[in-house]
Amino acid sequence: MGRVEDGVTAEELEDWDPGTSALPAPGIKQGPREQAGTGPLSQKCWEPEPDAPSQPGPALWFRGRAHTQALAGGSSLQQLDPENTGFIGAETFAGLVHSHELPLDPAKLDMLVALAQSNEQGQVCYQELVDLVSATVGRGVCGCGKLGVYKRFVRYVAYEILPCEVDRRWYFYRHRSCPPPVFMASVTLAQIIVFLCYGARLNKWVLQTYHPEYMKSPLVYHPGHRARAWRFLTYMFMHVGLEQLGFNALLQLMIGVPLEMVHGLLRISLLYLAGVLAGSLTVSITDMRAPVVGGSGGVYALCSAHLANVVMNWAGMRCPYKLLRMVLALVCMSSEVGRAVWLRFSPPLPASGPQPSFMAHLAGAVVGVSMGLTILRSYEERLRDQCGWWVVLLAYGTFLLFAVFWNVFAYDLLGAHIPPPP
Repeated sequence: MGRVEDGVTAEELEDWDPGTSALPAPGIKQGPREQAGTGPLSQKCWEPEPDAPSQPGPALWFRGRAHTQALAGGSSLQQLDPENTGFIGAETFAGLVHSHELPLDPAKLDMLVALAQSNEQGQVCYQELVDLVSATVGRGVCGCGKLGVYKRFVRYVAYEILPCEVDRRWYFYRHRSCPPPVFMASVTLAQIIVFLCYGARLNKWVLQTYHPEYMKSPLVYHPGHRARAWRFLTYMFMHVGLEQLGFNALLQLMIGVPLEMVHGLLRISLLYLAGVLAGSLTVSITDMRAPVVGGSGGVYALCSAHLANVVMNWAGMRCPYKLLRMVLALVCMSSEVGRAVWLRFSPPLPASGPQPSFMAHLAGAVVGVSMGLTILRSYEERLRDQCGWWVVLLAYGTFLLFAVFWNVFAYDLLGAHIPPPP
């Protein structure tokens, strides 16, 4: 094969080091980049300094021009970007990637195609393209040289959550520390503060639900207070005791925070709250006399979605000891459900009314396997573009509508004997 522009061979492209050659021309600086996890490329890749002379075009100074010129098959980048905007049409670039004849890494080609297809405006930022090519030539996420503590944690999260090497590279390259995963951390902190407040007030830290004053909290879901709609969500801040709080908080931090780092606040908060709401509504239908406390509905939605995603992508997951960890997770989750069943039907202490139901755990697991799995399998893809997402959303909406009618009419029609509200 002939030599490409600037005397660079195809074999030398694989060993090219962007840090030692083809530096940008003076007077050019890189503009702000988008935040991590948003998908589309930044709208402004580079901008000239105020006093800098105009440049003849990105092909003369962008780092790594040999890579992109090789992909262009020797074509002039001025022809691909005649207005010197710093962008290349996504369709034009995707065609170049598929038609070039250089012996490049297949994983890198997949990454380049993903880069082109991820942009909603139909254009590829040239500078980010070069940076991405430079970051992925001959290296995976593991081969990123010396990394700081936080970047090592980001790499760990990538291998724990994502099943595809291309997605792992993409996440590792695009991740930014701001905004941080605040939702799961905030929920966990709020749950701990509420538990400490009620523990100090009741002077009881284990099996708090047996205290006569506990059910008087405005946060607990009680069938006698169904008209107070906020209780169908706020019960997640209350817990039976230290053992339930510790279990939920541990899973929220170990699984929820990494999931939020990868998939973003909006998707994970939606999944968690959907599990919480489904939990209380399921209890109101299947265990009509029981109250509900604890965030187990949301926790089981996150855990079930993650475990189902791991099982369905077993060959691609690179997390160590995945079989052992899967077994341990299932044992712990089953033990927590068993403990909830025991407390519901065989209370160890005298109680003034029924104890909290265990059905919220099961409802959260169903939400995780259905809605959660759809969300986790759609990394860097818009949910509204997927038919499966609308099917799951329709099913969940139908369940919500049925549960509302049940709570409004069924208790009176069936003559359910519910305990008096505290």
